Amino acid sequence: MIEAELLDKMTTWRRALHAHPETAFEEVTTARLVASVLREFGFDVTEGVGKTGVVGTLRRGSGPALGLRADMDALPMAEHNAFEHRSQNTGKMHACGHDGHTAMLLGAAASLSRDTDWQGTVHVIFQPAEEVAGGGRVMVEDGLFERFPCDAVFGLHNWPGLPLGHFALNRGPMMASFDTFEILVDGKGSHAAMPEEGIDALVCASYIVIALQSIVSRRVSPKEASVVSMTQIHGGEAWNVLPDRAVIRGTVRCFAAEVQERIRALLDEISTLTAQAHGAKASLTYQYGYPATVNTPAEADIALDAARATVGEAAVTLGCKPSMASEDFAFMAQARPGAYVWMGVDGATPSAPLHNPHYDFNDEALATGAAYWVNVVKTFGIARRG
Repeated sequence: MIEAELLDKMTTWRRALHAHPETAFEEVTTARLVASVLREFGFDVTEGVGKTGVVGTLRRGSGPALGLRADMDALPMAEHNAFEHRSQNTGKMHACGHDGHTAMLLGAAASLSRDTDWQGTVHVIFQPAEEVAGGGRVMVEDGLFERFPCDAVFGLHNWPGLPLGHFALNRGPMMASFDTFEILVDGKGSHAAMPEEGIDALVCASYIVIALQSIVSRRVSPKEASVVSMTQIHGGEAWNVLPDRAVIRGTVRCFAAEVQERIRALLDEISTLTAQAHGAKASLTYQYGYPATVNTPAEADIALDAARATVGEAAVTLGCKPSMASEDFAFMAQARPGAYVWMGVDGATPSAPLHNPHYDFNDEALATGAAYWVNVVKTFGIARRG
């Protein structure tokens, strides 16, 4: 149970963070607030982990060690809300609820500092740069788990579309991987009135875009969830010139490494052979981004028990449909066993979608999230001792 006095503090922290959003690796003011609160409640605090990340450590006797992670960064977008705590930083907004994630974990830290009904070591991990920049990877590369040993690590994300007071999770995939690619199509430029004298890179690129649509529908098994999206096509500068080069860019999302490699190979094969059929050349550059976020079964069961202890069995869904969106908690879950859950935020008025300029984290969810974190710590200790 989260006390009313602590809930008031969490609400204050959350709204202060929302009003002063900071984007990837710029979370200086956010990190300062986090560190100050953690020290107030007796945590050993290490700043500058993974550039602007903060880790707070609380030890209570012998027992297992676990990590609880919240992301701190905002998005580079304008906010369209008009309430008092709207963004004061032009072009930046907490449109994904990381302000709520940070406040909930701070509330859990405060509650754990007063609670004597657990033993072990808790590392509260406040991560920068979740949005595209890969702050989770940077923290791991900065020795996160060597400096702060964890037997397991847990993450949470608020989830519009899921009712307030509900949780959802899987024993297995929760979020897809996220890779990007670029295909350069080289033809031969010519006058727009005389296309037969050139090799039309734009026509070739158009055929490649259409051909790549067959990857998911015809070349990868429908049993293997994946999405290949072409998001950009560029070429040419003049009305009357056929350019000699076109550029195609897009993303790949899936849940399994073997599917990821299969799609990468097919992007290369299809673009190369389609270009050859048009007398052009195509070259692929593929960038691996975020891996899939996959819950390990034992840690998923701990998260399941903690969620049920928080909101009751009827309000917890085990076996939800994974999201094709991505999450860099995956880097931590690759390094240590872990589990990631979704927490509902839809109250009487449904939440705006994530990454929407009208989004605002529902403060009614703060107490539920903080209580869940406390129950993870207690459930984890019981499971390890058992």
